[in-house]
Amino acid sequence: MKATVIRAFGDSKVFETAEIAKPELKSGHLLIKVAASSINTIDMMIRDMGEALPFHPKLPGVLGMDFAGTIEAVGEGVNNFKVGDEVYGCAGGLGELQGSLAEYMLADANLVAHKPSNISVREAAALPLVGITAYEGLVRAGITAGQKVLVHGGAGGVGHVALQLAKHFGTEVFATGAAGEQTDLIAALGATAIDFKTEAVADYVEKYTKGAGFDVIFDSVGGANINNSIEAAKLNGQIATTLSMHEQDLTMVHMKGLSLHVVFMLLPMIYNQGRAAHGKILEALAKVVEAGELKPVLDSQQFALADAAAAHDRLASGQAIGKVVVDIN
Repeated sequence: MKATVIRAFGDSKVFETAEIAKPELKSGHLLIKVAASSINTIDMMIRDMGEALPFHPKLPGVLGMDFAGTIEAVGEGVNNFKVGDEVYGCAGGLGELQGSLAEYMLADANLVAHKPSNISVREAAALPLVGITAYEGLVRAGITAGQKVLVHGGAGGVGHVALQLAKHFGTEVFATGAAGEQTDLIAALGATAIDFKTEAVADYVEKYTKGAGFDVIFDSVGGANINNSIEAAKLNGQIATTLSMHEQDLTMVHMKGLSLHVVFMLLPMIYNQGRAAHGKILEALAKVVEAGELKPVLDSQQFALADAAAAHDRLASGQAIGKVVVDIN
């Protein structure tokens, strides 16, 4: 089969098109003909950092975690899928797991769900990693109808999904972004847009919560931005973040009685523990999508399998609005 492989770690120039062996079916797994894959920040980190990450793939390797496609064959012990089903998931591209930048991939059935019926395969391929991340973070933060929720990075891959899910859960949603395309997208998705470049945290906390702070904060920016989340949170509030690799003074976390939830959604894939939870979340996300309450936003540029390097460069540029998707078949 055709695939885009890397034989070394480094910049996007390491990608090359190659013919590799088609995966062999095994128990508990699905052989999937991949229709589309999407690029995530973690894909770029793995490609660039390589052996500095404990879950890097062996070389030569195939990257790509997210996919949507059609089941080609069903392994022994799998009862809830059949050949020909359209499915989606996040199931490869690290460790021993071949990625989705190939015509076929083998996926643990626990990491897969039926594709939402009312969106395209390209849209479905954009959803798994960011959808699971957003869903897990909001649920772990105890999101409840009627709350005020702040999403940092509301126009980003994870953020624009977290924003829509927070609305699905019945909350009043606010989200930060840069003025222009980002704040326009945030408003179009039904949240109150906050221009983080011109509005100070104290000012928008006063404006939107009368100084009390937000009930739940989903911080898809992370790092030093966690300080802004701490400042914006109410007493005994909840913060979920996707990036906490940052030296942090926790004094104000203590003084405000905050709970900090760190979401690293790759853990079930890396350690083969709790994978079925991902399948359940994907099923839940499909229902939200089919109810018309969640729709992935796709970047305007399109890429083919041979264009993996350009797709990575597009995401790295910071110019993409929505998820960057690669068409495979």
